[in-house]
Amino acid sequence: MSAPTRVVVADANILINLCHAAVLHLLERLPGYEFIVSSEVDAEITYPDQRRQLEEMFGRGAVKRESLASMSELTVYAELRTVMGSGEASCLALAQARHLLIASDERGVFLREATARIGDKKVLTTPGLFVLAIRSGLLTIATADAAKRTLERHRFKMRFASFADVIGGTSKS
Repeated sequence: MSAPTRVVVADANILINLCHAAVLHLLERLPGYEFIVSSEVDAEITYPDQRRQLEEMFGRGAVKRESLASMSELTVYAELRTVMGSGEASCLALAQARHLLIASDERGVFLREATARIGDKKVLTTPGLFVLAIRSGLLTIATADAAKRTLERHRFKMRFASFADVIGGTSKS
């Protein structure tokens, strides 16, 4: 019997990082995970190449669009909009109301709110997704390190030299 699927709400920064690194396909291949994107995050993906990649994922059903719908989702969203952007607030509102994981590289207020509302074990980061992909056999350490270098050229810094340094550690990284 396989483990249940873990649903993850993806923030724009994760989607953009995966597009930059040309590994957005990981979202449909990570075993045991399903990814959703809020309408607010979807609207934040505006660069044509990134938009095309995301639309392809939607078209294949590899990633699903979700809208805030319930009163609890809308209430949490309204609370969070006073301290953060629309995309981040929608991700956290969906994750809290539906008891889901969240994928985001945001720090500061967002991370404090996410930790308080859903717990730090339910927050995945770009490095954490790469670690999951390596452990699942979807990426090699060399490929992940090449993607890391690409992301650094796009000003996304990771706090380690190589995925070889963290692969034995926590998947959250």
